[in-house]
Amino acid sequence: MVSDQGAAGGEALAQDFVQFCVDAGALRFGEFKTKAGRLSPYFFNAGLFDDGAKLGRLAQFYAKALLASGIEFDMIFGPAYKGIPLGAAVAIELARLGRNVPFAYNRKEAKDHGEGGTLVGAPLRGRVLIVDDVMSAGTAARESIALIRAAGATPHAVAIALDRQEMATEVGPDGVVRDVPHSAVQYVQRELGMQVCAIARLADLMQYLVTHAGDDLAVHRERVLAYRQRYGVQ
Repeated sequence: MVSDQGAAGGEALAQDFVQFCVDAGALRFGEFKTKAGRLSPYFFNAGLFDDGAKLGRLAQFYAKALLASGIEFDMIFGPAYKGIPLGAAVAIELARLGRNVPFAYNRKEAKDHGEGGTLVGAPLRGRVLIVDDVMSAGTAARESIALIRAAGATPHAVAIALDRQEMATEVGPDGVVRDVPHSAVQYVQRELGMQVCAIARLADLMQYLVTHAGDDLAVHRERVLAYRQRYGVQ
């Protein structure tokens, strides 16, 4: 299942996270073209957690969501590129909280000198948690899963910052890109059999917009709702 931490504590964490993203400029409202070619009324960019304080706070949210989820894992894997600093920061925060686990990441291109290879850090062993920002089509997750399995470890779970809860896309035999009736998160759960922990979901973003209906964000609420009605999944 996708962990939303189950109760009021998880909902409060999600709302605090959305507010943090807005304050940090990592969550913006307007009109943005997605990889799927959709015009989204909001845009989440984890690359804008771009200083030590923001990255440290982000890691705190990941760690709290993971510990509340009850998901068990033996180590962390950060897929290149955004997953590398995210995974490292989460590993540091978990260690600060008394949960010290090994950490590894991959290179996009194999190194042909020194230790060589594409994997860096601790050996991939046991149940591996993949840490990334979002999942759009599940492509990065599948690549990480292949690397982990090739190393003899078990891809066990994925932690992401935001679950967009919208239909993924796939390219058909005719080369045409089509919407599919499930999200990338649901694909990872149902087809790949992995657990997913999301700090917040589109539903939490909608709740935030409702709560802040009286301020400057009110104009964006209907646009996000219309987008969810067109592309959203349950």
